[in-house]
Amino acid sequence: MNNFYDDEELDKLYDEKYFSTRSRPRLWDRRAEFIIENFFHKLKVYYEDTDAGGVVYYSNYLKFLERARTEALVTLGLSNKKIKEDFGALIIVKSCNIEYKISAYLEDELTIRSYVKSITKTSFVMNQFITRGEELIAEAKVHLVFINKDGKPIKIPDNLFQDFKPYFCDSIKV
Repeated sequence: MNNFYDDEELDKLYDEKYFSTRSRPRLWDRRAEFIIENFFHKLKVYYEDTDAGGVVYYSNYLKFLERARTEALVTLGLSNKKIKEDFGALIIVKSCNIEYKISAYLEDELTIRSYVKSITKTSFVMNQFITRGEELIAEAKVHLVFINKDGKPIKIPDNLFQDFKPYFCDSIKV
């Protein structure tokens, strides 16, 4: 899937309800802010994702969210494997609160918007929204923690923290 948007698509996204309160950055900054601060992942619902009635089975939304988070890392030049190899760390889900609004169905085209809501020295909270067109299907708040090979929380590596600090949305807790 192409995770990049042309200027016309970005204009449309800025006009949608999720972005109405945001100040519009300069044209040159717009693509970088959107790709990093607000990552979009598109997917299609397949038969394997649904129950016998063609409705997406509730646990599959968690898979969709995980795929979007993984692709967001890739957009930033990272991967779970690279974080493990370069920093001796893993990113795990500590908690996930998901609210289902309406059902998604077989062959629906869905978009998942993800962004980091807040960050501390060892963890961050990511908000994610699954939509079908302008309809909100589900929203989730996911608390992710950096851990070492022994499963103990560790400080987010300084260079990762500093490199991405400008892109976090609401609050940075140092």
